[in-house]
Amino acid sequence: MTGLPAPVEEEAELIRVSGVVQGVGFRPFVWRVAHRLGLRGSVRNRGDEVEIVVAGPSAARAALVREIRQGPPQAVVRDLVRVPAALPEGAGFVIADSAHGNISTGIAPDLATCPACRAEIRTPGARRAGYAFTNCTDCGPRFSIVTGLPYDRQHTTMAGFSMCAACRAEYDNPADRRFHAQPVACPACGPRLHFVMPGEGKAADSLDAAVAVLSRGGIIALKGIGGYHLACLATSDDAVRTLRTRKARPAKPLAVMMGSAAMVMDFCVPTVVELALLRDPAAPVVPLAVRAREAGRPALSAGLAPGLDRVGVMLAYTPLHDLLLERVGLPLVMTSGNRSGCPQVIDEASAYTDLAGIADGWLVHDRLIARRLDDSVMAVCAGAGRVIRRGRGLAPASLPLPPDMAHAPAVLALGADLKAAFCLAGNGQALLSAHIGNLDDPGVQDEFRAALADYRNLFAHHPAVIAVDAHPDYHSHALGRQLAQEAGLPLLPVWHHHAHVAACMVEHGVGVTSGPVVGIALDGVGLGQDGTAWGGEILLCDYRECQRVGGLAPVAMPGGDAASREPWRMLLAHLDAALGVEGTDAAHHHVPIAALDQRPVAVMRAMVRTGMNAPRGSSAGRLFDAMAALLDVAPARLSYEGEAAMRLEALARQAPAGDDALPFGLRDEGGMVRIDPAPMWRAVLRLRAAVTPAAHIAAAFHRGLATACADVARQVARRHGVETIALSGGVMHNAMLVEALEMRLRMVGLHVLLPRLAPAGDGGIALGQAAIAAVRYMEST
Repeated sequence: MTGLPAPVEEEAELIRVSGVVQGVGFRPFVWRVAHRLGLRGSVRNRGDEVEIVVAGPSAARAALVREIRQGPPQAVVRDLVRVPAALPEGAGFVIADSAHGNISTGIAPDLATCPACRAEIRTPGARRAGYAFTNCTDCGPRFSIVTGLPYDRQHTTMAGFSMCAACRAEYDNPADRRFHAQPVACPACGPRLHFVMPGEGKAADSLDAAVAVLSRGGIIALKGIGGYHLACLATSDDAVRTLRTRKARPAKPLAVMMGSAAMVMDFCVPTVVELALLRDPAAPVVPLAVRAREAGRPALSAGLAPGLDRVGVMLAYTPLHDLLLERVGLPLVMTSGNRSGCPQVIDEASAYTDLAGIADGWLVHDRLIARRLDDSVMAVCAGAGRVIRRGRGLAPASLPLPPDMAHAPAVLALGADLKAAFCLAGNGQALLSAHIGNLDDPGVQDEFRAALADYRNLFAHHPAVIAVDAHPDYHSHALGRQLAQEAGLPLLPVWHHHAHVAACMVEHGVGVTSGPVVGIALDGVGLGQDGTAWGGEILLCDYRECQRVGGLAPVAMPGGDAASREPWRMLLAHLDAALGVEGTDAAHHHVPIAALDQRPVAVMRAMVRTGMNAPRGSSAGRLFDAMAALLDVAPARLSYEGEAAMRLEALARQAPAGDDALPFGLRDEGGMVRIDPAPMWRAVLRLRAAVTPAAHIAAAFHRGLATACADVARQVARRHGVETIALSGGVMHNAMLVEALEMRLRMVGLHVLLPRLAPAGDGGIALGQAAIAAVRYMEST
């Protein structure tokens, strides 16, 4: 007996890891852990998975798996499969060449500049000091430059840039933070910056030339990661006014970029949660309260968000933005580089033509953009960050489907026409596309088709069924019908508000067999199951069926679609419905209603009386418009969707804290509970007569609607034995309403689901369509 320990038997296994595991430093992470644990084998990309063959003692392999599940900071491990394997050859652990394989999802979104790279570009004498395209495995462009999978340099728009010896050494060294960082580059071998002025050619120092134009109040077109921006000084009223005039964007809010959290604190009053959102690697635009003006200190222009009390702010997310903001020293407007109604420009040829007459100069570079990505927008509501618009930094991160949909068929869902986005579902995941725009615009229709073809090709998505909104006149419906006919696939129309609620259910993992939820779906207008316009609904839903059990009483919409653009029309219709024509006229005589002055009131009433071009609808969005018109915060004609409601919420936030709520009536109509606004309108007119501040009325309106919706939901939930309430629809982007509604529902013991990763509005509706279609298709075959 020698006293030596018995040798540990070595075994091998194959580990397949899926999720967001490419472009985030996953392979060097595995390499470092395996070396530390004394394991041997290899790691490589395969399709959109990472494949690991590892040999060693079982305890060490188990430790490797535990660390893999945590992953590097930007990775998302969704599935990990372990199977026995033959012992690998060789004595060490290596990173092997990528291999082809099945492709579904898994490309990382574009990542904001990491602290190490931010420090590096500011280090005098460093190889990348002042270099606008510095990145590493923890940051930089990803989805915006990918041309194919697996994610390797030859499948990106960096393929044409040959690495110099120094960059190659970093790229090949597993211990370096730039190991296999596909966009790795430096001033000697990477993309280069140019500034172009009309008639002047390229400037000697691009950044200095751009700063000179900005400093004198000019506008530049700047090529970013997912497209061009138009930039000007955010502190200059004249520059902001000029940008609005040239871009024909009279009132829609303009996003602002700041160089640091310290700069944000100088100009805004963010909460802790809002600061965390700003610093997230997605670097979204976050609406923030603006700091009060102080004498002698620069302030943000009041023209950034007319009528609103918040400005959308994002932190610089590329070295180019960092360097530019550092030299300017002030916040910059950073809004989409396009003409109103057109998609964002992504290439130089279009930038020089489409933005001529808007920009005074162009700050461009020679790295191609593979796909258009608008900036993401997130806002804090009910204590958490919630997605308003998915774009750069969030797309193409996929969302898991509920576990009992893991084997559902592949579905292509085409969403709605406003805030258009589509969804590719399959393999237990749902990939919701980036925001594309309004499909009423022909240019956006072309972009939608191009983006759809791009995603389907990139992710090798082959649907078994196509889902569309039930409205037959939607452009998205027509495209879905065409695609279904061409491919011989079934087409499944899905009711608009059912899809809204289902999207929220999917995000919270509500399963097919979980039983129904009560859905509160509040939005503008969507086609209802009875053929009328819905928009303020209480629904009993699972993925198979949707039953309307309550909601707002319908009101005429004089002029049809025109009523969604001119809030005074809905104010007239609501007052006439509540008071009668004579009652409205008497109220107008007693307490002047400015929004109705000099309007063709008689014509509108004739429309309503005859039913000519005055469909009835239960829209919550139009109710907000009407209240905004009464309180004189809505323009006669809206310049962007949601303008009146956003102004109304901003007004309501000016009111002191209180708990008074305007009264809504509830009445039973054959088992359906109707929310009647008539008592609310009568109460509002009394408050106006008593010269009650408009802010007080606006706040009480929010609380009153929240109370009415919560009361109906509670009644329905009790009647049907349901404990879960799902909130969805574009009106649920209103934080004041949502927080009041959630509080009232939780107080009576109900479980509340709120959208977080998918937009509550039409930008998330494709997710719900995909889930509903998948379940229906599974159960019909």
